[in-house]
Amino acid sequence: MRLLLGLSFFAFQLLLSAPLLAQTSRVQEFVLDNGLKVLLLEDHKSPAVTFQVWYRVGSRNEEDGKSGLSHFLEHMMFKGTNKVGPEEYSRIIAKNGGRSNAFTTQDVTVYFATMSREKIGIEIDMEADRMANALLNGKYFEPEKKVIMEERRLRTEDNPVSSLAEVTAAMAFTVHPYRRPVVGWMQDVESLTREDLRRHYQTYYAPNNAFIVVVGDFATEEILAKIKAAFGPVPRGPMPPKVKIEEPPQSGERRIILKKEAELPFLLIDYHVPNLNSPDSFALDLLSVVLAGGRSSRLYQDLVYHKRIAQSVDADYDGLSMDPSVFSVTAQVMPEKDPLEVEKAIYDLLERVKSEPVNERELEKAKNQIEAAFVFGQDSVFGQAMRTGQYEATARWQLLDSYLAGIRKVTTADILRVAKKYLDPDQRTVGVLMPIKEQNQ
Repeated sequence: MRLLLGLSFFAFQLLLSAPLLAQTSRVQEFVLDNGLKVLLLEDHKSPAVTFQVWYRVGSRNEEDGKSGLSHFLEHMMFKGTNKVGPEEYSRIIAKNGGRSNAFTTQDVTVYFATMSREKIGIEIDMEADRMANALLNGKYFEPEKKVIMEERRLRTEDNPVSSLAEVTAAMAFTVHPYRRPVVGWMQDVESLTREDLRRHYQTYYAPNNAFIVVVGDFATEEILAKIKAAFGPVPRGPMPPKVKIEEPPQSGERRIILKKEAELPFLLIDYHVPNLNSPDSFALDLLSVVLAGGRSSRLYQDLVYHKRIAQSVDADYDGLSMDPSVFSVTAQVMPEKDPLEVEKAIYDLLERVKSEPVNERELEKAKNQIEAAFVFGQDSVFGQAMRTGQYEATARWQLLDSYLAGIRKVTTADILRVAKKYLDPDQRTVGVLMPIKEQNQ
């Protein structure tokens, strides 16, 4: 389960749930002399422009003992430059009728704003300024550290399901940096120094380690000239170190039980899978929809509707990641029901998917759901920019054009094959949340 900070995880998943139909045929790519890639997509359906700067750095690039550094730096990037005062960035955007935010994931850190065509130059100038001139002022370092520690308490330590996801990831990945939380372990955050931030900034915040995505109501020549004028003078930096760690094959089920104050038990089952660079990614996408794509899906019908042992179920294939990640099955257990009963029901259903092909009608319905998401996604310039950026960060943006074709080619035999290959009991990590009564303080 991927976690990001800055923007709500569930809001981000919603935005990324709809890639766009053949949008990349209209994307134009440019590369500045300093190595900064620029992806431009004109869309004149609404008078808005989304401008995004994607840095190729996230928790994946951190060292042991320095977890949370990328997310901390995201916070500090709003503390000003010599031209823009502390916390002024967001106020300037809002004053000019725009909306802005930022987020950090395991793979990237992204800053964005949506404004009118006439005002987008303000965002361009400020992003170029903080790419090169962020002060990372020591005056704000310790107060912001307390803010982040409180954020961790609220989003993770006081959230039982998030806590379960964190400890399950730490067990599913024993070597790869995906085992570390994006927000960082509390002890690591507490020990981070301003020098750590400065070094991280100088290593990763350079035009040759970033790319820009712009979608909306603009003229390509006009906005490209503004981008060149603002970002062109920013010097190229040394190439950052590459992450070369690979997770070794798992050779047996791993299991963790988390006892925490909660209303109901929760199940999280992770299977190791490849990312979208694998030809199996299309079938894995469809498998997740067959299992949990709506109320007529297999998991919902079996566990929620018929047996009534789960309140909700989900299946998620995390193909948009830099490195191989996980296919997750989750279930919120009904009151008075045994989590082991729910877990067994899930495995029984998965065994059926592995032993007999899904029927053609079921597969066609799943394909239609995915294709509809593509089409509806065209309504949002922000969603188009997000999906283009996610593909560029993970592999290359051009792969968007082959997504629907890949989905349409998947057969029932492909679904059966990937289910057998990846839903392997020896490749799974199981996290079980067991509620305990509130402890008297």
